[in-house]
Amino acid sequence: MWSNITKRIIFIGRFKSIKGFSSRNLSLSLCRYDIISNGILKNSQTVEIPRLSIPEFVFSRSEQFSDLVEYECPITKRSYTYGQVRKRSKNISKMLRKKLGLDRRDTVLVLLQNIPEFPIAVMGCLEADLIVSTANCMYTPEEIARQLRDSQAKLIITSYELYSTAQKASEKLGRKLPIICIKTLQDQSLPRDTIDFEEISTTVLDVPDVEPPNPDDVAILPYSSGTTGLAKGVRLSHYNIVSNLLQVYTVANDLIGTASGNYQETTPTVLPFFHIYGFTITTLLMMLKGVRALTLPRFQPDTYIQTFKDYKINFVYVAPPLILFLTMHPEVKSEYLRHLTFAISGAAPLGSLDEQRFIEKAGQNVLMIQAYGLTETSPVVASNTRTIRTKFLEESKGSIGHVLPNTEVKIVKPGDTTDTPLGPMESGELLVKGPQVMQGYHNNPKATEEIFSNGWLRTGDLAHYNEHGFLYITDRVKELIKVKGFQVPPAELEELLRDHPSIADAAVIGIPDPVSGEVPRAYIKLKEPVEPEDIDRFINDKVAKYKRLDGGIEFVKEIPKNAAGKILRRELKQRYLQEQNA
Repeated sequence: MWSNITKRIIFIGRFKSIKGFSSRNLSLSLCRYDIISNGILKNSQTVEIPRLSIPEFVFSRSEQFSDLVEYECPITKRSYTYGQVRKRSKNISKMLRKKLGLDRRDTVLVLLQNIPEFPIAVMGCLEADLIVSTANCMYTPEEIARQLRDSQAKLIITSYELYSTAQKASEKLGRKLPIICIKTLQDQSLPRDTIDFEEISTTVLDVPDVEPPNPDDVAILPYSSGTTGLAKGVRLSHYNIVSNLLQVYTVANDLIGTASGNYQETTPTVLPFFHIYGFTITTLLMMLKGVRALTLPRFQPDTYIQTFKDYKINFVYVAPPLILFLTMHPEVKSEYLRHLTFAISGAAPLGSLDEQRFIEKAGQNVLMIQAYGLTETSPVVASNTRTIRTKFLEESKGSIGHVLPNTEVKIVKPGDTTDTPLGPMESGELLVKGPQVMQGYHNNPKATEEIFSNGWLRTGDLAHYNEHGFLYITDRVKELIKVKGFQVPPAELEELLRDHPSIADAAVIGIPDPVSGEVPRAYIKLKEPVEPEDIDRFINDKVAKYKRLDGGIEFVKEIPKNAAGKILRRELKQRYLQEQNA
């Protein structure tokens, strides 16, 4: 559910005091559980959540950093201060409404890689009381068109590099959408009939500010992959996001120092901003802390290494393949990591041996902290902190920690219609309730009804808690394939495969891969003979690279299904693993 981000995140942090904390701030992280007699777990601490929109909340907190650099591209050296981001966002909000004719609650699709203009574009849209639907920049025009159609977007904001994809997607709708284009290099020429982002972000209109959005209105519409169909739009309100920012702030205060005077922490941002994790944490939360974020459009080994050479990097948000890269690449010297206070590894579990190797190269003892979240929860539900792991090292080992303030969870037996809470060390499905929980799925009341149970969000994950109230995720009920942190829904690939004229039926599973974590593998029942290469070409033209069938294709006589017709993917996976171990 966590859009292309695993629900388990691993935080690795040094035991090191961080500047910029007051005793009041530090006390926020000293949270504990109340285990209520009815089996519902909640944090004893509550956080007062203001009735503000995302721009109102974030800009009111970040105005103290006005002269500090907020976003910088280490490749082109383009940069914007906190003050410039604020001014340009306001300019865009007025231009979108007053000049480009968008109405409040219209949707804008943002198709951007990690560039300094991303937060300016998004905050400008939000300040204009528009809905932002972030799109995966690895998607094909066909996939983008599907999101445009479902979200009913009225305008696209994209970059010079992604314009072709946006334009082709717009054509597939049968109607031409206006496209705002961002030049990432001075010598680039804007495509014909596009709107210049630089112009609308620097034009000052002498008109009143746009009225702030209602906190209960939808702000962000990311698309989360499901196992029973295509990606669904997740309706997250301003209140949802502001709530989670304040909840996570208790953890960030334990990890990231707030900018003050000449002190400012720096991090390279590789995790995509279009994911909810990248949006809420590596974009908005960083704005609350006064962090300088170095935007990397995509991972390139030489560029990534050079960033560590050129800048004093205080912390990193990465996926396990990047931890392996930092550990194993001969050009990454230990001295490049000397300023790190912690590393946050998300998108997939990090093996203990891989963690230890990274620790050895980094040169100091480190502390592992884990957290948990979903796209549907804006995204964070539970987390450890440095303080908790220090005080309860053994009790919290392997745990995702405690629930965040204002959040409740319970463990129930799968299939139990009464949702009766289980006790300590009893495994069941994790259910969540809190102000960060989504309003529902866009244009999909059936899916919304299925995921909620009497006001509780069903996560689809198996979990348990111990006598100390620490939560543990033990398995995934759902069957999403995690490829380098990106979620691949088997149902999507199966549907595409069944469209092939030679294929009668198909099933897709994820199989282990040493580099990607998992890769998709297809089991196919044929109508008539066909070569695997033909099927590969058929799929490759329709999906992003990480969705390709890199795990191979196997032809079978029948696809295993239960009495209700559901594909038994677990059976296929067990069969594959047994064959590999034979």
